[in-house]
Amino acid sequence: MKNVKITVIKKELYADLADSYITDGKSIGACPILKVGDSFVFKGSAVMPEGFCQWAWIDIYRSVSALSAGATYTPWNNKDNMQILCCTDGVRPVVFAIEAID
Repeated sequence: MKNVKITVIKKELYADLADSYITDGKSIGACPILKVGDSFVFKGSAVMPEGFCQWAWIDIYRSVSALSAGATYTPWNNKDNMQILCCTDGVRPVVFAIEAID
């Protein structure tokens, strides 16, 4: 099994959706848990990396586990052993680059 590096590459806030659907509207801001540039390493055993968002973990774990086991996403991605994913928060999603590392 390979380790998998998880890096936060983008955070969004869809203010119009927040104002329409969230109690506090756009004042909630983007995700307060993770920051662009944060990096985590998955070392197997289904253990979430310390400090990672538990909700995002549920969203990306399947792909992290697949990369750890040797899955490949070419020809869909231009870099083997890598995938771009996001959490399923429709108002303030976080985008991750996940990459199998040795």
